[in-house]
Formats: sequence, structure tokens, C-alpha cells
Amino acid sequence: MADIPAYRPRVTSARPEMTRALSARTGLDDEVLRDLVHAFYGKVRKDPVLGPIFAARISDWEPHLGRMVDFWSSVALMTGRYHGAPVPAHVGLPVTRADFDRWLTLFRETARETCTPDGAEHVITRAERIARSLHMAVEDAQRVCPHAVPELR
Repeated sequence: MADIPAYRPRVTSARPEMTRALSARTGLDDEVLRDLVHAFYGKVRKDPVLGPIFAARISDWEPHLGRMVDFWSSVALMTGRYHGAPVPAHVGLPVTRADFDRWLTLFRETARETCTPDGAEHVITRAERIARSLHMAVEDAQRVCPHAVPELR
């Protein structure tokens, strides 16, 4: 019987065993997450509702996409690669529940196109939680200071 090589995910992680288990269960790795993020934001940029919101705040997409790959690597595979603060970056955005719903629609669609079924379910569940949290934070901020809009340049 031939030796079967140990599964090694194509991802750098601060928590390699946890990442390896999640990657094996979901089929997610750096390549899949990169494809997901790039395809998703490609749709966002073309979207008539979300596109202008992002275009007004992001002038250099490559660093943003890199941060989003690191973010999703941390969220989906527990790699610990993302070191940002997403809530402050989003609280002043001029967005509504409908905008978050549109974001989720595009994300779900893209996840199902780029990930395995288990991987898509995994990232979609997390995206729904993130959208709920960010929406609550945005609503709170709009009640307190409705004109504060961050720039993500």
C-alpha cells in the first residue's frame, strides 16, 4: 500500500492545526479565498447600488483586496492574518439594510460559484453574522453622528 502524503493546506496560519482541520472540512484555502474575494469585489464594483459606495472610498483596490483575503482567511480558517478593525471602518458609511442585503446576495452567489458546497456554507454563515454586526454598528453610528463617513483609501 502506497504512503498517502499528509494533507497540507495552501495557507499560512498562526494556528496551523485548526486551519488544517477547517481547510480539510470546507475545501477552503488561500487560492479559493483569493478567488472568492476577487470575484465578489468584481461584482460589487459593477453593481449599480454598491459600486458607487465603494468607488467613493477606495481608490487603490489591490491593497484593499489583499486585506480582504487576509480578513476572510482569518474569519474562515482562523489563520490570524487579519489585524484590522472592521467596525470603525464601516460605521460611518451611508448604507442601509437594503445595501447590506444586496452585499449578502452578491456574496452568497459568489461563494456558491467559487467554493465547495461546505466551503460556501461556511463563509456564508460568517458573512451573515458579519453583516448583522456591521449593520447594527452602522445604525448606531447614524443615530449618533449621521454625517461621519470614513475613507478607506
